[in-house]
Amino acid sequence: MNAVETDWDRSAEAWLEEQGEHGDWARRHVLDRVMLGRSRRPDVRHALDVGCGEGRFCRLLKARGIAAIGIDPTERLLQEARARDVDGDYRSGRAEDLPFNDGVFDLVVSYLSLIDIAGLEEAIAELVRVCAPGGSLLIANLASYNTAGQPDGWIMRDGTPHFQIDHYSDHRPIRAQWRGMDIVNHHRPLAA
Repeated sequence: MNAVETDWDRSAEAWLEEQGEHGDWARRHVLDRVMLGRSRRPDVRHALDVGCGEGRFCRLLKARGIAAIGIDPTERLLQEARARDVDGDYRSGRAEDLPFNDGVFDLVVSYLSLIDIAGLEEAIAELVRVCAPGGSLLIANLASYNTAGQPDGWIMRDGTPHFQIDHYSDHRPIRAQWRGMDIVNHHRPLAA
């Protein structure tokens, strides 16, 4: 366990329940198809999944013949990843300080994890650093118009639903709470 308990440490059990074995609806029916499609290249043999959580995407890559290492700072999620994939390689670590040599991965994945990382610039620099020359950096992130509408999101105005977007250009932490989870995400405009 981390020296300081984080929001993800406290929310891990709720996350595991929400995701189940196969992930939530958006991952299964929207994002997986795109992420797996973009990872299909004959030269991709070694991948790193940064913010791997319970290891679901590593398992999907492995099923397609890609050796994947998962890294995450939340020990409970890593325990679950190891239990679900006993032959997998899941390590504790942070995106801002990856414990790998330069240029060792053909594919570096951030699947909805950059939104959780306060040090975006440091994390991106690290993802690029460990990516092999000619390799791919594959990122799925929440759209900035969505995070700009938090925490209110959809509101009713004069009987009509509106999605309120406020302070779009401001980089800021936002508290996200749903189905037993209580974490801090980060809003950043698309330019970031």
